[in-house]
Amino acid sequence: MNQSLLWRGLLILAVALAAGFAVYPPKEKINLGLDLRGGIHLLLEVVTDDALAAETDKDIERLVQELASAGIPGASGVAQEDNPNRFRLSGTSVGQDGTLRKVVDDYLPEWDWSRVGDAADFRRHADAISRIEELAVVQARQTIDNRINAFGVAEPVIQRQGLGGNRIVVQLPGVDDPERIKRLIKNTAILEFHLVAYPRNGGAANDRQEILNSYGGALPDDVEIVASDIRDREGVVVGTNYYGLERRRVITGRDLKDARPGLGEFNEPVVQFSLTPDGAKLFGDATAANIGRGLAIVLDGRVQSAPTIEDRITDSGVIRGSFTQPQVEDLSTVLRSGALPASINYLYQNSVGPSLGQDSINSGLRAFGAGLVLVVLTMLVVYKGAGINAVVALALNFLIIFGALAYFGATLTLPGIAGIILTVGMSVDANVLIFERIREELHHGRTVKSAIASGFGKAMSSILDANVTTLIAAMFLFNFGTGPIRGFAVTLSIGILASMFTAIINSRWIFDMLLARGGRVDRLSI
Repeated sequence: MNQSLLWRGLLILAVALAAGFAVYPPKEKINLGLDLRGGIHLLLEVVTDDALAAETDKDIERLVQELASAGIPGASGVAQEDNPNRFRLSGTSVGQDGTLRKVVDDYLPEWDWSRVGDAADFRRHADAISRIEELAVVQARQTIDNRINAFGVAEPVIQRQGLGGNRIVVQLPGVDDPERIKRLIKNTAILEFHLVAYPRNGGAANDRQEILNSYGGALPDDVEIVASDIRDREGVVVGTNYYGLERRRVITGRDLKDARPGLGEFNEPVVQFSLTPDGAKLFGDATAANIGRGLAIVLDGRVQSAPTIEDRITDSGVIRGSFTQPQVEDLSTVLRSGALPASINYLYQNSVGPSLGQDSINSGLRAFGAGLVLVVLTMLVVYKGAGINAVVALALNFLIIFGALAYFGATLTLPGIAGIILTVGMSVDANVLIFERIREELHHGRTVKSAIASGFGKAMSSILDANVTTLIAAMFLFNFGTGPIRGFAVTLSIGILASMFTAIINSRWIFDMLLARGGRVDRLSI
């Protein structure tokens, strides 16, 4: 055996072994998509008006602060309830329009305004509205992606529906608890730390009136009442108590660097968190100045716990509450991924059961088996002994496809199975081109060795042209298609590359091995 045959044989063996190792065992290595494995399909809508309203509130606060610095301390703004892109500023006069105009140009360039008596009406620019809405959808998709990935779902599909829309498609294979996923996605997880104004000696008030009575019936402007759930050992809410908290926030969830599930001193589930350098400084200064006071941990508008500050706390701490272990895991995930920029509406939900997935698999396997049998029989009948060469190449082609899917962690979907079935025909198509060329050369009286060399040489350009153009089309499908189309494109692309390898390298090697057996080969069964 010459060196070329040896090295080509070792290459084919190495590819086959690598593919077999990558795919074994297939039930563990091949990721099945939603249509095969079962799971949930959600269609979400990002309420972009929430993001616009939040930006308007921030702009109003910034405008009032800058006007106060510029000598107009009495200004105040109120956003319109029915239109988050408009607000009215009061507390300014016509004589102050020059100062107002300069502040708006410097700090609110995305707003137009007009004088209406003693007030000024503001309207946001159309391009600014589009930018904020686009950013809200992009940030929402990224936040949902972070939360789902942290949850541990294998091969989720999280993508925007359409171009420029505010809807997001979420497909989660293998998930059997859709309500938990929905809570995880929709939870805003707004975390705030407030100093407790009442009661100062620890504990909590039984009702709101107790806190109001302590202030003579009217709350100060800098104090708010926040409720807290009372839970039993099973985590069931059995009552409510209340705290009077300072409105000023010590730190918020934006100051968190990390959040992880952990265990408290009594082995209860807790959330352990660490702070950014700026957050740690703020937290350290506040706790050092308020030793002996309560520090309320407020999550989504409810007090989770209000421990007493016993010492200066800087870069880390613990969130305690009547949490279950899944609640602690979900809360940690949400805090790490950040808050959603806007609220989420669920437009559509569909649970795909495993029986449907198995039906899809069975249908795909039947179609695959029928196509495979017909192709194999055709190759054996038409090309006789040489057809075995094509069958061997086809088997290696399938091994490479599934090995590549397993190695790269790609997801096999029902359209992906269609792509594999398509490669059955494309794989033998290259062999058909080669075999027909060899037949022509034999009919012209060439020797077997010369016919094989000429057949591969003349068919090469046609094989490359056909496969490269199909590969380019598959790449476009992958880049611009949705989940099922991308699944089809993945298996088609891998199948094209595998078929080129098996047709050009493997089939030629088998013919060359036949010629190298010794003695002159005068006849080829083709």
